[in-house]
This record gives sequence, C-alpha cells and structure tokens, in this order.
Amino acid sequence: MTMRNSANVVVIGGGSIGCSVAYNLAKFGVEDVVLLEKDSLASGATGRCAAGVRQQWGTEENCLVAKRSIELLTTLSDELNAELDFRQSGYMLVASTPEETDQLEENMKLQNKLGIPSEKLSLREAEELVPYLNFSEVEGIFFCEEDGHLDPFKTTFAYARAAERLGVEININTGVLDIVFDDGVKGVITTEGKISTNLVVNATGPSTKYIGNSLNLAHPVEPERHQILITEPLERVLGPMIISFQHNSYIQQVPHGGFIMGYGNPNEPHYINYKHSWRFLENMAQKAVQQLPVLKDVRVVRQWAGHYGISPDGQPVLGEVPGYAGYILACGCGKGFMLAPAIGEGVAKLITGESVSIPIDKMGIERFESGDLITEPAVV
Repeated sequence: MTMRNSANVVVIGGGSIGCSVAYNLAKFGVEDVVLLEKDSLASGATGRCAAGVRQQWGTEENCLVAKRSIELLTTLSDELNAELDFRQSGYMLVASTPEETDQLEENMKLQNKLGIPSEKLSLREAEELVPYLNFSEVEGIFFCEEDGHLDPFKTTFAYARAAERLGVEININTGVLDIVFDDGVKGVITTEGKISTNLVVNATGPSTKYIGNSLNLAHPVEPERHQILITEPLERVLGPMIISFQHNSYIQQVPHGGFIMGYGNPNEPHYINYKHSWRFLENMAQKAVQQLPVLKDVRVVRQWAGHYGISPDGQPVLGEVPGYAGYILACGCGKGFMLAPAIGEGVAKLITGESVSIPIDKMGIERFESGDLITEPAVV
C-alpha cells in the first residue's frame, strides 16, 4: 500500500499511547490520521513492560490520569471489540521502613480523596491475600483491588485495528527522519517519503528526545533501562502485583502462571540499551526469593530489557510545545502502557477542542523551564 502524502494528523510511535491517540482521534471525528512506527507495533517499551496497571500514585496528576485509565479499561474490550485480558487482581505496595510507610499513607489519603479505593491492610488481611509473602521485612502494606494486569500486545493491536476500521492509516517499518517546521509544523520526512501535515504527535516514549532533536529541542525525557524476567508457570499462588520500595522491584503472576518480575537502575547512563545481564538475573532472583520464598526452585524461562521514558519529576509530559505550533507531546514517562487509555483520549480531546477529563494543563513541558515540577514519590 502506498503511504499517504498528506494527513490532518501524524502520530509518531506505534506503542500503546500512539495507537490510543490515533484511535481516539478517529473516534472523535478526525479524518486522514496517519500513524508511523519505525519497527512493528508494540515492539518498544509497550511490548517489553511488566503490564501492570495501578492508581496508587503520590501526585494528584498521576492519580487522576491512572483513575481515568482504569475507568476506560473496564469497558475497553467491548469498545474495541477485542479481548484484552484485563484482570483486576490488585496491587500490593509493600513498605519496609517507617519513612516508606508514612509516604504511602500520605499517598493513600490523596488517592482516597480522589475516589481511588486504596487501603492500608492489617498483617492478618495481607496474609490472607498473599499467604506466601515474607512478612519479616514488612512495615506497612497498601492495596487497591481495582488495579491489576492487562495484556500489552492485545491492547495495542486492538487499538490499532479499531483505528484502522475508522480510517487511520498505520505504517510500520517507517522511521521518521525529520519534522519540517516553518512557523509551525509543515510535514514529516520518513524513510518512505514525505507527509504534509500541520499537526504531529510525538508518542515515542523512551525515544521522545530523539524525535525532538529534529526540531533542535532538548526534551527532558530520558530512556531508563529496566530488566525483566519471566519464570516457568506454576499453580496460582499470587493474586496482586507486589511492589517493594526496599527492593525497587515488582513481581506478579501472569495469567498463564509464570512470574514476571523486574527492576531498573536510575543511575545507569540514559540511552536505548536492550542488553540484559547475569548480574540482573542473580540480583532479581535474590530479591524475589527474599520476598516470596516459595519461588526458590522456580526456573527462569527468559529475560529481556525495556525502557521507561522518564521525565525529571516522573510525570507524563502532554500537550503542545510552546513556540512550536502543531507539535504535541504524548509521553507517559515510565507509565505509558498503564496510562495509555487516558492519555490517548485526553490528547485527542485536546486536539479536537473537546473538554479534557485529565489535567493536561498541568503536565506541559514548560514546567521544566519554570521549575514547577510535580515530583512523583512512588515510581518503581
């Protein structure tokens, strides 16, 4: 199929956010939308993530975006006419020090104020929910039953197929070489030719700053590598996702029975790096067995690496870049997959002039220049 040479909107990035943006644009009546992906759909951060979705954050902005995403996910399978394997088995946040407990209690108060049903569990309640957890290092436990797990491939492809049914053109294996700008966006130069357009959405996650370079913009969104492994399947022994702030790790048992787990090192140099190491394998195994001793003899099937596209304050970066008319950012900043439903809807509504249900106005890139950061205290 020959690629269109003009479009009303070009969305760059074929991950969960890019496909959500493209679908929502078409849903709200925008015609001639083109999505560009340099590889295949969900081949970057989305397809390499741990696939958890949670609302238990520490800033109002992240809580509201996550809450809207969960609301949308409850009916998304029907809307997209696809089974997404959305499983609301909960998230359990584990604190191991009084300081961590105090922070999570403050977070919970904010969440409850915003209508998120998180709660602090007693030791007995936690043991009933996750009997195999090692409670010797636990200081406080927080839980939200609405959080859970979602298949990232099924979700991304469901957005893409629904977008195509509404007329969106999706071009995979099509890299972006340059954005043409002359007192506003004029087009995009790709490996397959030029597309004339007055509006571009950068939804490339960890690659955000590389796309920005084409406009001589230094976007403060860095690729932070996270390594992940998955084990052989076991009988179900774990319901919720376990997040440990002491270990800076996450562990969950996915629908087929395997345990997926990982962590990132924020002190590593920031660049796209898909390598994974024996050191991670050893360290993650130690973290996992310390938290869930039942995993001691479980065999690892494979491991891989992916990236958070992380901002200095751990918040999404959304909206038009000041001084660059027609150039819009849609970055989840490490939480792209779990926030994709709300970000896609919000950015599409921003473009079409509809009332936006998430606080995009507080998530603009200009906050990094003004110093008005909204630091997220619950990033793992």
